[in-house]
Amino acid sequence: MADPAAGRPVTVTASGGTLKAVRVTDAGGGTLTGRAAAGGTRWVSDRKAVPGTSYTVEVTARAADGGESTTRSSFSTPEPERVNKLTLAPGKNTTVGVGHPLSIVFDRPVTRKADVERQLKVTTSNGTEGSWGWVKDWSGRDRADWRPRAYWKPGTKVTLEADLNGTDSGDGWFVRDYRTGFTVGAAQVVKVDLDRKRLTLLRDGRPVRTIPVSGGTPGGDKRSWRGTAVLMAKEGTINMNSETVGLGDAYDKMVDHSMRLTWSGMYAHAAPWNARHFGRANMSSGCIGISDADAASFYGQVRVGDPFEITGADTKGVIAEGNGYGAWNVAWPAWRDRSALR
Repeated sequence: MADPAAGRPVTVTASGGTLKAVRVTDAGGGTLTGRAAAGGTRWVSDRKAVPGTSYTVEVTARAADGGESTTRSSFSTPEPERVNKLTLAPGKNTTVGVGHPLSIVFDRPVTRKADVERQLKVTTSNGTEGSWGWVKDWSGRDRADWRPRAYWKPGTKVTLEADLNGTDSGDGWFVRDYRTGFTVGAAQVVKVDLDRKRLTLLRDGRPVRTIPVSGGTPGGDKRSWRGTAVLMAKEGTINMNSETVGLGDAYDKMVDHSMRLTWSGMYAHAAPWNARHFGRANMSSGCIGISDADAASFYGQVRVGDPFEITGADTKGVIAEGNGYGAWNVAWPAWRDRSALR
């Protein structure tokens, strides 16, 4: 046996004769499957040995004279100094809108991005073309998103097999595998025209309703972002405090029907205090303000993952990839180039 180290396949070599059977098990009863190579004189496990684990190796070999013998040995890999974990979105067995990427945020820095990306297998029910891209999350952590070339087709089923157990991220080991899957719902897109101060909900490309709105105040830090945002969460009634988004003491209030669009604090929400400005002027602190009645019904119509395509002449810039799910603001060729395997 050679190279019984964490992060490497287990290799068993016959010292004369050939290998008839190899069984590698860990202390919990799990098995490392593998296959014979080099004419049956070598066996290599399919998966890597995991740090902090004891293994038993049982080998049955056939000698040149036809005799067989079985030997047993064991080895242990050292405990990892650091463990890396991750957070997956969307949640398992959820149904999301056509703009939601498959997103992985890592607890620790990933300096061996190619090694990690090789262990991430995305399967779709209809052969959707897509690519991983590495971004810096708003939290400052490393993040990998898998997005299609264009919005998902409704009904697409997506699964992720992240066979990371035993993979070194460069600043910590993964000590488990991850699985998730989700389904894509109806084809809904929200178009927000800040110049005309209106929002239009499209379903299957057809307008369902149009709502007068008030966006961010022109000319300063209270302007709205432009570009494509993806509805991250429907948070309901929440406290909004301007100090948390760098706007001093401009506001501190409870806000109904809150729909998060970015990590930096851009929402679509009910804003009855701005009623006189809906459809007439952009006078919010950066969010998309809607009347109570319109916000209540619109909140019930949209789904997490629905894209909001926001246009306007006076905005504070395009939504960054890591500020929520901003990958749609990167052209497809440039997004593919963000894969660590290109």
